[in-house]
Amino acid sequence: MENSPARPLPDHSHPTRRNLLKGGAAALALSSPLNHLLAATGEGSAIKAVLFDGFPIFDPRSVLAAANAAAPGSSDLGQAWFAKIFAYTWLRTVGGRYSDFLTVAEQALDHVVASRKLALSAGQKAELMGAWMQLKLWPDAAETLDVLSASGVRLAFLSNLSEEMLRTNARANGVEAAFDYLSTDRVGAFKPDPRAYQMGIDFYNLPKQSMAFCAFGGWDAVGASWFGYPTAWINRLNQQGEILDAPGPIIEGNSLAALLQLQSGG
Repeated sequence: MENSPARPLPDHSHPTRRNLLKGGAAALALSSPLNHLLAATGEGSAIKAVLFDGFPIFDPRSVLAAANAAAPGSSDLGQAWFAKIFAYTWLRTVGGRYSDFLTVAEQALDHVVASRKLALSAGQKAELMGAWMQLKLWPDAAETLDVLSASGVRLAFLSNLSEEMLRTNARANGVEAAFDYLSTDRVGAFKPDPRAYQMGIDFYNLPKQSMAFCAFGGWDAVGASWFGYPTAWINRLNQQGEILDAPGPIIEGNSLAALLQLQSGG
């Protein structure tokens, strides 16, 4: 699929957005930490775009909770479902059998339900699948997006989720215009395949050192760093980091403040 041309920066005067920070103050708030991150890579260019996984922006815990509540006596169904989703995305990518995220999620759900000999009604299954289209923002997301956009930095999702999933959730939360949308459906390979991360370079026609990647999972942070992006790991669930070597710096924090403050000592 051909990449769409880059679009102009969104106008955050839209009434559904909270324009919390105006003028040059937002740019100053952003410039120090991102440029500090960039300086650690040995490159001299300024960060011009930030690429987000879906889940630093959207909170997936509602899906997890709905799955855990769906099967009394199997309270970790959600955790098992999420683990199988990731296993299937990696298996499909390595095996050259790509399918969209919701198809993978449904097959993963069927597997964990069958493996535990559970019984979900058609209505329960539809509700669980529909939960992926009803995600809420993390509390710090809207303000951080305002800061980044006011600085002149381009914003994009670079996600395993489909563009429809990303847009539907962004629209419901009033932030659709903030982003460009780079789903792995474009290249037929889930992260951490390099083809997925390459989408940012191809879309913006920028060198990788001029784009920061914002990950939710520790594995995604390592993958983006392996690819060469200056990387921030938004470790919202305080998970153990991967025991893998990363060639570049990965800044870490449990909120999006990691992008704005962590490397400036905030």
